Amino acid sequence: MNNSKSILECVNLCKTFIDGKLSVEVLKNVNLQIYSGEMLAVIGASGEGKSTLLHLLGGLDKPTSGQVKIYDKDITKLSETEKGLLRNKYLGFVYQFHHLLPEFNALENVCMPLLIRGLHPKQAKTKGKQLLDKVGLGQKLKRRIGEISGGERQRVAIARALVTDPICVLADEPTGNLDHKTAEQIIDLMLNLNKELQTSFLVATHDLSLANRMHRTLVLENAAFK
Repeated sequence: MNNSKSILECVNLCKTFIDGKLSVEVLKNVNLQIYSGEMLAVIGASGEGKSTLLHLLGGLDKPTSGQVKIYDKDITKLSETEKGLLRNKYLGFVYQFHHLLPEFNALENVCMPLLIRGLHPKQAKTKGKQLLDKVGLGQKLKRRIGEISGGERQRVAIARALVTDPICVLADEPTGNLDHKTAEQIIDLMLNLNKELQTSFLVATHDLSLANRMHRTLVLENAAFK
């Protein structure tokens, strides 16, 4: 897999947070390459910078120094509008807390990234239904978020992340809020979708049972990979 070209990478990535006179170096000269169709886990203790790394890779935060590249394009030099367009085109996001909109039903939540992109609502609904079918929720399209279980909410979040056909999904503790059985089901789902769609997944996790099933695992410790 490492013979193929990277789709998302960071080069000498550094992030320092400054609070008054206190300076905390969260990431120090981190280098990472993610390849097409790869399942990559980043593990590390709480506070080691896993979430910060994902935010930087997704263009949701600015590095102190270093580069983040999608298909060799350095996104750190882009405007916020340009980064937003690039995110919507190439990346999907899944969080520990699903960040779904409770006032909308499952289908409306999944369709949201396509509507933001400007796709016709009818086309967006067709694509949204396809993804909800893939994650096993084809019978619950019209359910509000408060009417489905935690595991089902995470399935909706995964469908939303995949609906734009991203090259890579950045998942931050996707099983962290779930019981063991439900977590295993979500892991199975992500692995199956990876095989079917060839979408890359970068998963930041404490969950070793999840990390052990990825293609590759990196350990983040003392602001860098071991």
